[in-house]
Amino acid sequence: MTVHVHASAPKEAGQRPLSGLPSLTGLRFLAATAVFLYHVTGPQLTPFGGETAQRGARFFGVAGGLGVAFFFVLSGFILTWSARPGDGAGRFMRRRLVKLFPNHLVTFGVALLAFAAATTTSWQQWLPNLLLVQTWSWDPAISFGVNAPSWSLGCELVFYLCFPLLHRAVRKIDATRLWGWVLALVAAVWAVPAFAYAVLPGEIGIPGWQASTLQNWFVYQLPPVRMLEFVLGMLLARIVLTDRWIGVRLPTAIALCAVAYAVALQIPYLYALTAVWVVPIGLLVPAAAVADLRGSRSPFRGRTMTWLGEISFAFYLLQASVLVGGSQYLVGHKPFGWAAGLGLCVLAWALTLALATVLYRCVERPAMKHWSRPRATAGPVSVTDRPASPVQ
Repeated sequence: MTVHVHASAPKEAGQRPLSGLPSLTGLRFLAATAVFLYHVTGPQLTPFGGETAQRGARFFGVAGGLGVAFFFVLSGFILTWSARPGDGAGRFMRRRLVKLFPNHLVTFGVALLAFAAATTTSWQQWLPNLLLVQTWSWDPAISFGVNAPSWSLGCELVFYLCFPLLHRAVRKIDATRLWGWVLALVAAVWAVPAFAYAVLPGEIGIPGWQASTLQNWFVYQLPPVRMLEFVLGMLLARIVLTDRWIGVRLPTAIALCAVAYAVALQIPYLYALTAVWVVPIGLLVPAAAVADLRGSRSPFRGRTMTWLGEISFAFYLLQASVLVGGSQYLVGHKPFGWAAGLGLCVLAWALTLALATVLYRCVERPAMKHWSRPRATAGPVSVTDRPASPVQ
C-alpha cells in the first residue's frame, strides 16, 4: 500500500520517516519506458527505415542514459530513506537479493529461449550475466550479453554490498555540509567523461557507436563510476530527512529535465550518457518525494501510475527479449512505413507490459512475500520492501 503524508519530512533524530512515496513509484515506469524508447529506436531494433529511423535514433538515443541515471539516483535515495534502525547487513542483503534475483533468473532464461541461444552464446558470455558480474567486462559481448538490460543489476549488486558502509559514512556527515558534498559529487560525475575523452583510447571499434568500447564502458557501465550517482541519491535523502531541501518544486524539476534532454541532444556523446542528467534528476527525485510528503499536486501519484511503477522492474528486464525476439521474427519484412512501424512499437510496448504484469504477479511479488524476511517475522509486504527502481 502507499501512504500519503501531509507534512514535512521528519528529522533523523526523531521517528522513522513515513515511506510511502507514490510519485517516485510512478516515475519509475516513465524511466523504464525511456529505456524502452532508446532500445526500440536503436539502429539494430528499429522497425523504421530511412530518415524516420535516423531521426528516431537521434531523438531517443539519449533516453537510455536518462532512464538509467534516474534508477541509480533513485536507488540510493530510497535505500537511505527506508533504512531500518538496527537492521543488520545480513537481513539487508537478504531483502535486496530476493528483489534482484528471482526476476533476473526468469528473464535470463526467457532471453536464452527467445534469442540468445540462437546466436551460440558461449559460457564466457552467459555465466557472467547469470551471476551479475558482466558489467566488470568492457567487452560488449559480455557486458551486454544474453539479457542486455541486466548489466545495470550488476551495478546495483555492487551498490547493495557497499551500502551498509556507505550509509554509515553518509550519516556521519554534518547536516550543514550535505549540499557541499552534493556539489562535489556532481563535479565528479562531470569529470568522468572529461577523463575518458582525455585519457582513454578513442578509436571507435563498433559501427554506430560514438565512443570507443573502453570509453563507453568506463563512463556508462563501470560500477564504481556509477556509484557516484547512487551516493548522490543517498545524500539527497539525508537532505530531505534533515529538512534541508532548497524548495525546488516538482514542476520546476520536470522542466529542468526537459531542458537537460534538449541539451543532451547537442553535447558530446559521453556527457549525454550520465553527466547532463545528474543535476535535473538530483532535483527531480527529492522534489517528487517532498511533493508526496506535503500532499502537493503530482501527475505521477495516481492509481494507474503507481501500478505501472510496481511492475516497472519486470518491464525493464523483459523489454530486450520482446524487442530482440520480435526483430528477429520480422527481419525479412523490415523496414516498415511510419504508421506500421509505430504500430509495431506500440504492440511491443503493450506485449512487454502484459508479460511484466505476469512476471510481477507470479514471480516478483510472491518472492518478496515469502523470502524477503526471516520466517519468524514474515508478514505482509510493506512499501519499503518493494523495489525502489527497475534496477533493484
